[in-house]
Amino acid sequence: MSALTSRLQQSQPYALALFRIVVGLLFLCHGAAKLFGVLGGANGSGATVPAGTWPFWYGAVIELVGGALILVGLGTRAAAFVSSGAMAYAYFKMHQPSGLFPMENGGEAAALYCWALLLLVFTGPGALALDGLFSSRVRETGRDRATAAA
Repeated sequence: MSALTSRLQQSQPYALALFRIVVGLLFLCHGAAKLFGVLGGANGSGATVPAGTWPFWYGAVIELVGGALILVGLGTRAAAFVSSGAMAYAYFKMHQPSGLFPMENGGEAAALYCWALLLLVFTGPGALALDGLFSSRVRETGRDRATAAA
């Protein structure tokens, strides 16, 4: 293994963390725009999505909450799974009927988010995630119990 490959392997958890943080932040911003009218609002009009409207309001809540969880790395795999499914639904229900390819139907963002989030389901959060902090505490608690039992 070359020195470069070795160095890249050592940096992989941090590169994955940066990917997770950026995707989570951008996804959260989409939800915030739709729910609170910030950052241009829904469809860039400054408006908000009416509460309880299917599927737009529910999708925006998934974007906001899922994006926040992914950003901080808490329940990353579950949040990414639900969020990826929401983006698959958005693509096939809202965009795909207008054309087969994302370039035709305006569904590039939905398709990219779907696949990026699905990748996080399989890779996990990487470094710098709250998931790692809590899982290490669980391991330590289990070790303490095992030591006390012995």
